Amino acid sequence: MDIGGKIKRMRIEKQLTQEELANRCELSKGFISQLENNLTSPSIATLIDILDILGTNLKEFFNEINDEKITFTKDDMFETEDEDLKYKLKWLVPNSQKNDMEPIIITLQPGGQYKEEKPHEGEEFGYVLAGSIILHLGDKKNKVRKGESFYFKPRANHYISNPGKKEARVVWVSTPPSF
Repeated sequence: MDIGGKIKRMRIEKQLTQEELANRCELSKGFISQLENNLTSPSIATLIDILDILGTNLKEFFNEINDEKITFTKDDMFETEDEDLKYKLKWLVPNSQKNDMEPIIITLQPGGQYKEEKPHEGEEFGYVLAGSIILHLGDKKNKVRKGESFYFKPRANHYISNPGKKEARVVWVSTPPSF
């Protein structure tokens, strides 16, 4: 296992410099550099401190998952329906709520809408595959047609609706997961 390389990748993911990581662990920048280049090895106590700062632990760090699934079929997807609001929700990636983003396909029947969500951190993106929708952001309404997309930071209550006479389908990606 490339311990130094893995620590470096994790440090960069956390957007920390070598100096910031060193300061938080009460180590020198030179030690972190040598560690990342596999020129030195940390004690177990030092490794635990570093991993704690990087948001993990020994078990997770050494548990290499080489068979992480990256492609998904229809059998992997999960679908739910709300007959009152007239929508179907299909999760395109199983267990995506544990990831940084959550992609779904939402199908709105004529007169249907998705439930209203409160403001939250993150970002949302959608692409209309069929029909057209109204994107409600606070007091504003935005019409989005087939082949068009939307992107926003959810700082106000928000939802989509289908006031049309045809079914509407939207690929919708939320970060962090919220569906």
